[in-house]
Amino acid sequence: MSLLHHDARREPLAELSRFRGEFYSCLTARSDALFELADAVLCGDGPVKSLAELSLVGEHRRGHGGLYAALAQGRVDAERMRQALASVPLPRAADGWLVLAVDVTCWLRPDAHTSPQRILCHTYGRGKDQHIPVPGWPYSIVCALEPGRSSWAAPLDALRLAPGDDTATVTARQLRDLVERLIAAGQWQTGDPGILIVADAGYDAPRLAFLLRDLPAEVLARMRSDRVLRRPAPPREPHTRGRPARHGGEFVFGQPDTWGAPDTHTVTDTRLYGTALARSWDRLHPKLTHRSSWAAADGTLPIVEGTVIRLDIEHLPSGATPKPAWLWWSGTDADAADTNRLWQAYLRRFDIEHTFRLFKQTLGWICPKIRTPEAADRWTWLILAAYTQLRLARPLAADRRRPWERPVPADRLTPARVRRDFRHIRPTAACPARAPKPTRPGPERTPGPPHATTSTRPARRAPSRPGTRSRRPLDHAAQVKDQARSPGRCGPQ
Repeated sequence: MSLLHHDARREPLAELSRFRGEFYSCLTARSDALFELADAVLCGDGPVKSLAELSLVGEHRRGHGGLYAALAQGRVDAERMRQALASVPLPRAADGWLVLAVDVTCWLRPDAHTSPQRILCHTYGRGKDQHIPVPGWPYSIVCALEPGRSSWAAPLDALRLAPGDDTATVTARQLRDLVERLIAAGQWQTGDPGILIVADAGYDAPRLAFLLRDLPAEVLARMRSDRVLRRPAPPREPHTRGRPARHGGEFVFGQPDTWGAPDTHTVTDTRLYGTALARSWDRLHPKLTHRSSWAAADGTLPIVEGTVIRLDIEHLPSGATPKPAWLWWSGTDADAADTNRLWQAYLRRFDIEHTFRLFKQTLGWICPKIRTPEAADRWTWLILAAYTQLRLARPLAADRRRPWERPVPADRLTPARVRRDFRHIRPTAACPARAPKPTRPGPERTPGPPHATTSTRPARRAPSRPGTRSRRPLDHAAQVKDQARSPGRCGPQ
């Protein structure tokens, strides 16, 4: 190994060891068992199917009873864990932007009738546009996205939604805390490009932008194709009576005659989608009402202006008929370069779906039948810590491919391939977990000599059946004492 290559591997190894030590410090109760459980998830030979199978992995040196007890009674310092995730190196776009994707994924528990705090989660059925509500625990997860084609993402936070929570309000508070942690960790400094937050159509983008308006963050989200926005209010003509207008003409997504001339117009050739046509219209806002998430607002509702982008592609890789995508950006005065950067950043949002699939199908996030939501939160933090270790070990892993798999470059390894080699990387990284202490001799250990009894207390009498006298012979003193207790039996018979 060359010296240059050795120095290049030393820094990722030091970062991986540092995170493993910080992760161990976040475990405040049953830390050794929880830490080895995370290593068992990383070093398993195949997808995680059950917790009992994890206890058979060599990296987990404790029994299955200690594994279940660690999840039920262990503790994880969630705030310190969030700070540890925000302090690791994060991927950035080519122009230095930090792109965050937020989405809700559900841990379905339809048969856990005694598990508290379950919510009806909307899942897709077999039919087209069919939604089936299934009870479960929804989690709002925020990840940092990588540029270009990749199946990697950097998870930064996970928050379980409780019954009665408003998704927009809870997500805004979660994003605010995350942005403040990133600023405190030095991930963003004054003069850097803003933080771009990408969301899907299930989020109220104008409300998120309004709640995060004092932070260096911008919101980009998809809107439904049946939305109606308003243009800025026209200037007030002189000698006009009445209240001034707050909204201008309508911009109906489904009526092209209301669009007018776009402010920007770009055409881009792509490899998967053919020709991509992007048009944008500046300073459009929704007409807010005192309903839904704005029901608790007092007084006059604000006007949240943004930029609307319509993206049309030539074809889809699956061969289906493509539909136009409508995007809303909280910024204004977008030029052609901003338009291309925004719709390409939105397409990178689907990388978080690969992360969710790896959580569920490979790392076994939803396989345990956990009863309490607190234990589910502990298991979720273990999965996030395990995935972060995979991402940090990515430059150190070798391509241990199957015989039927194609070789890929080191910088193109998927999380599943990095996991195959993590067992060889683990001994070189820090492992602060202590070895378990045996409590009783194992089946192959020979028992030692019996310990001498130093107590002078007499041995306990063997219990006799009720209604019968003990067959143990009595001495003369005991017989006399027995006759003294029974005066009717004294004297000659």
